[in-house]
Amino acid sequence: MSASSLSSPRVANHEGRNSSPVLTRQLLERGHIDALAAIDSPNLKLLTEADRAASLRETLAYRPHGDVWVFGYGSLIWNSAIKSVERRVARIDGWHRSFCMSITALRATADRPGLMLALDRGGSCQGAAYRIAEEDVESELLLLWRREMVCRGGYAPGWVELKTPDGQPFGCAIAFVIDADSPKYAGDLDEDIVVHRLATASGGLGSAADYLFRTYDGLRASGIRDAKMERLASLVKASHADDRLLAAA
Repeated sequence: MSASSLSSPRVANHEGRNSSPVLTRQLLERGHIDALAAIDSPNLKLLTEADRAASLRETLAYRPHGDVWVFGYGSLIWNSAIKSVERRVARIDGWHRSFCMSITALRATADRPGLMLALDRGGSCQGAAYRIAEEDVESELLLLWRREMVCRGGYAPGWVELKTPDGQPFGCAIAFVIDADSPKYAGDLDEDIVVHRLATASGGLGSAADYLFRTYDGLRASGIRDAKMERLASLVKASHADDRLLAAA
């Protein structure tokens, strides 16, 4: 399958972002995300459908009865692409949102690596919780696994306790946390390295900067304040502005 057959139309706005998300439900249903990743990083070790099915079964072995919640802290906030019956702002404790996962595909390439958000140990995190109806759990989570569990290493699915923003527990959810033993774990990088990677990396699903800006906007639209994301968005925009000035000189 060629790269051109997988590419979605992208129209950039004044900030250099795509006018609409490239990652769609249709893309996940057709399994095209693996092909996009392989184009960006030909040597990337992709998970097979059997690998994902086994991981999903293992995760669901610990599921509570009935509907299943999913906790989103990055692109799931602004582009869930899954069918849910309820969306709530939620908080989890013991984990925080961080650009701590090195990537070489989808929002980056092997030649120009980027960073992706993951949940790292410590602190707390506010995001969006989606409740999936019991009858849709397996079909919807299969799409989610295709989206999040693309390659070996990186994310580890698990269960977290959901709380309201003021700390009242209301359920448990699946969340994708960083695998700290994976080579993809970048840890707590210097801010200038994070800004450079986010400002320059791009892949089959768009740029790392687009991912940052959309996530920041999604957080704000949900009434969630994240000072670190706000600062990174400001610094990456400034970096792009500097690049434009240099190009025009």
